[in-house]
Amino acid sequence: MFFQEQQGENDNDERNLKCVTLAALCHDLGHGPYSHLFDRDFIKNRLGMNWKHEKGSITMFEDLLKKNSITMKSINLEDEDKEFIKALIKGDKKYNINKPDKDKRPNYLFDIVNNEKNSIDVDKFDYFARDCYYSGAKRLFDFSRLMRLSRVMNDEIVYYYKECYLVYDLFHTRYSLHKTLYKHCTVRAIDHMICDVLEKADHYYNFKSAINERNPEKYMRLSDYIFHEIEHSEDDKLAKSKEIIKQIRERKFYKFVDECLIKLKNKENTNGDNIAEIKENTKKDNMAEIKIKEDIMDGIIDCGATLNGANLKREDVIIDWLSFDYGKKDENPVKYVKFYNKNDKEPKKIKKNDVSYLLPIVYKEEIVRIYLRTKGNEKESELEKSFNLIKVAFHSFRKNAKNSGLIDEEEEESSNESEDSNINNGDDNEKKSEIGKKRPSTFNKTSISKKSKK
Repeated sequence: MFFQEQQGENDNDERNLKCVTLAALCHDLGHGPYSHLFDRDFIKNRLGMNWKHEKGSITMFEDLLKKNSITMKSINLEDEDKEFIKALIKGDKKYNINKPDKDKRPNYLFDIVNNEKNSIDVDKFDYFARDCYYSGAKRLFDFSRLMRLSRVMNDEIVYYYKECYLVYDLFHTRYSLHKTLYKHCTVRAIDHMICDVLEKADHYYNFKSAINERNPEKYMRLSDYIFHEIEHSEDDKLAKSKEIIKQIRERKFYKFVDECLIKLKNKENTNGDNIAEIKENTKKDNMAEIKIKEDIMDGIIDCGATLNGANLKREDVIIDWLSFDYGKKDENPVKYVKFYNKNDKEPKKIKKNDVSYLLPIVYKEEIVRIYLRTKGNEKESELEKSFNLIKVAFHSFRKNAKNSGLIDEEEEESSNESEDSNINNGDDNEKKSEIGKKRPSTFNKTSISKKSKK
């Protein structure tokens, strides 16, 4: 191990190395169909369960040992190493609490696979390289250099002070991948379609039981192959899911209508160690998000009722609330990173203004996107009505949101439309202007202000 060479070997080095290696290999075993889409968008947002893939990884790890009759002794480890490997998978430093000093593991080992402190870990290095390669995105971040110039001091991983900008570049790379790839408007349209496929198939697969029962055999069958299994099934219970899969195959995606950035309060100077403050702010943000989404939906439905236009229902509209950040929500993650100088005995933190004046002031942004949930057999004229109706209603929301300070006054109105949209809006200016004249403002200016929630 690289850190072994720096610190000199001790009796537990090979044992710890083997534990970290096993944790790295098993960390992502618990991913369900379509990776984070399953645990984030489907399990959490659709089924309302607080579950992460690391829990699944631990279940799978235990099952591998049991099925293959592997004991810790058989791989030259101790019985307590099993719990240590599971703690490494979760990034849980609580493992060391209440343990005698002789049984405690070095704290820096918990930051290699799943770093909960500042989120610099090999898991990120791996998926940055993989996803950039397979998507064709150019990757400027050089993780091999960062690793070469890292060392362990005071039982934590620190980095050479001249590479502070490279650390910022790491977090910007993460932000860029989410912004341009993982949460691209067309990708998110397909994400919502896959979630609908899974939701309509839930009565057949009973996803909750596969997770709650911690049944490895049942959970192991929930792979990406489930998509093909549903597609070729003759069971009538999966007919609705099959229809959506057919839409995806024919590239008849849900229609991206519009989006806007939500203005956030700059929280860079808040106390990141105050857990109570963080929980309270999170609660207020969640309440504000729910209220804003309700206002948008009410405005869209009210607009349809007022105009007697498209037969639009709530389930036809998707309001997608997206967060983009540097890995620590609204905080600067570099605040939790320490750096060393060859002449200093102690590592230290580096202030942002000592690195560059061009670094971010805000580390999180939120976007509201609107999608029209379409069916494969709908007439183009009906789609066009619904699309334009939502567009006009969302325009009303944006106008009042600007007045309340929820959207920056200098932001110009979005003209974005889905690349895959077959709707031609070029000839509809007169229609829209007429709709706009008839359309009363249904959004409450004060109710949508996020500031009033804090």
